[in-house]
Amino acid sequence: MSRRFIIGIDGGTQSSKVSIFDLSGIVVSQATVELQPIHMPAPGTAEHPDDDLWDSLVRAARMAMEKFPGDLDDIVGVGLGSIRCCRALLKEDGTLAAPVLSWMDLRLARPYEHTDPSVAYVTTSTGYITRRFTGACRDTSANLEGQWPIDKDTWQWIEDPEAFAAFNIPRDMLFELVQPGGILGHVTEETAVLTGIPAGLPVAATANDKSVEALGAGLAPGTTALISLGTYIAGMMYGEGNFINAKTFFPNMAAVPGHFLYESGGIRKGMWMISWFIGTLGPDIVLRALEEGISPEQLIDREAEAVPAGCDGLMTVLDWLAPPSQAFKKGLMIGFDGRHTRSHMYRSILEAIALTMKNHLDAMTEELQTGIDSIIVSGGGSNSSLFMQIFADVFGVPAVRNVVNSAAGLGAAICAAVGVGVYPDFQQAVEAMVRIRDTFLPDPDAALLYSRMNSEVYRDIALYTDPILKKAHAVFSGSQPYRNSRPDRGTGTKVQSN
Repeated sequence: MSRRFIIGIDGGTQSSKVSIFDLSGIVVSQATVELQPIHMPAPGTAEHPDDDLWDSLVRAARMAMEKFPGDLDDIVGVGLGSIRCCRALLKEDGTLAAPVLSWMDLRLARPYEHTDPSVAYVTTSTGYITRRFTGACRDTSANLEGQWPIDKDTWQWIEDPEAFAAFNIPRDMLFELVQPGGILGHVTEETAVLTGIPAGLPVAATANDKSVEALGAGLAPGTTALISLGTYIAGMMYGEGNFINAKTFFPNMAAVPGHFLYESGGIRKGMWMISWFIGTLGPDIVLRALEEGISPEQLIDREAEAVPAGCDGLMTVLDWLAPPSQAFKKGLMIGFDGRHTRSHMYRSILEAIALTMKNHLDAMTEELQTGIDSIIVSGGGSNSSLFMQIFADVFGVPAVRNVVNSAAGLGAAICAAVGVGVYPDFQQAVEAMVRIRDTFLPDPDAALLYSRMNSEVYRDIALYTDPILKKAHAVFSGSQPYRNSRPDRGTGTKVQSN
């Protein structure tokens, strides 16, 4: 019997990744293409430039297919996943009428405004990619988070005309909805030529990117939580239903039809911040890493292993991208003294991510009147054993990482495996395709230190820093830069200070 394969598509904020898995979840070919930087033409706007979501996916697919060692006839399906909370405006032919709005764009907090007559359809990132892949005007029900007229109890468009009208999108501009694991359509000849993916392959619906990741990480009902390390870092637990009026979390439609994930507060620009910090260290770290045959991330990670838990009192607050409702917030590092090095700063960012997510998940579990006895950590950051140990110590429970840490691609493949009938249901597909790599147990001394640090200091930092940041916001935002008319003594030119 020939070995069969499934393609999993993981479209993210920073990259598009295409992976080809066998039916046991082993990656046999994979390619990633970085996206262009988000275009921010005005305050509060954030757009994917050009046709970047599609173009990067085409390139990644072509690269993955060129490396595929098997027979094309043994590929049985495609699982199509992409980022949530985006808005794509399409022309009648399915091409973009305007750049795709990123989840960071404040316009997405408002109902759609129809100002461009060339727009024929309003859809999500998954709807757009489905249209390009298959030619069908279909989308997954489970990627409709935000300003969409979706009934989360039925996973269908709202039937009440008055409630539907509040979203200001005519029904004929919306796509037909398909449940996760259902078939959206089949790969067109045109797409096959562009990507190398065989024409006629069934394309399965998945869900929003976080829910697909949870499926690929093996998150199941119980007291296990998932920490998803991405541009947006999220914490999730399996939910029992559409929890109405939750205060500390929101019910996210899962990648299994009719099920939910409860998602805690998160961290905006989370893993981006680590890349940003390493980028600020300059070219010497790149050169040193190159000499040693490792990545800059691995080099700074190794250096930070020598830094004690708690970073000798250096603490980071992670508001590098302020929430829209609290625009005054800014990132902070507090507690510097002469002992501190770049390794302390780096480790402090890792600790801040773990502490912040611990506090978010604590708030959610308190509201749900439950607890957490283990965590799964997914995403590229889980490759760091230091980061994994920090998570175990901060949460005080075992922290697990899986063989496949790019869980969204695997989750997309699992949806396709169910959709084409390789496995009869999601549970059996997960059991066959998700495997644990290793487990990190908390160190008692470090766990105690983090517990004290969090309860006595870290949780309260914002109470003291927010007032001064509000004052700073009034000075620096929206006003003309102060221009000092004092001539610079060295050049005779004027000095501008912002």
